[in-house]
Amino acid sequence: MALFLRGLCLLAGYLFGGFLTAEVVARCTAGVSARDIGTGNPGMANIATHLGKKAGLLVLAGDVIKTAAACWFCHQLAPELGLTALLYGGLGAVLGHNWPIWYKGRGGKGVAVTCAWLMLYLPVTGVLCCLAGGVAVLLTGYLPVGAVLIAALAVPVGWLQYGTEAGAVLALNAVIMVTRHWAGLQRIHRGEELQFFRPKL
Repeated sequence: MALFLRGLCLLAGYLFGGFLTAEVVARCTAGVSARDIGTGNPGMANIATHLGKKAGLLVLAGDVIKTAAACWFCHQLAPELGLTALLYGGLGAVLGHNWPIWYKGRGGKGVAVTCAWLMLYLPVTGVLCCLAGGVAVLLTGYLPVGAVLIAALAVPVGWLQYGTEAGAVLALNAVIMVTRHWAGLQRIHRGEELQFFRPKL
């Protein structure tokens, strides 16, 4: 039964995560699909860069809300799982955001969704992981570095707080994050990646 509930939370999270906020914002703001804007990634950074900060904030807000809704729904769906319901609901939201079946698997990279999930599942330490990732972006100027660092830091944190299962699920998420940002990491290595949010010294 416990395994079934975990699967149910994963599926529910996937359904919530598959709602691409960037797609809605792009169509309402510019009348085109998010895939026709900039890099084609339906995420906050791409939308903010090409449609403005307000549009980017709307995408961020939508991604946070859908992740929170997924976690809340899963907690209501399987209260006997406790925080484990959030663990699987959040992972499902990441999977749905990254590979939504109704958009032919062409989703975002899951950074905002992952951050929202970690802050809900690991209220204090998850926030610290996200702050560390933000600092990494400010210092390097590279978004992929911060994204991968956030997910990687959450693995030992989750394992120490909640045990092996949490560590394993968060490790899977870290692998997903590296996979989604692998092209960007390679561009960084070649010196071709664009730098964002780097303060002038």
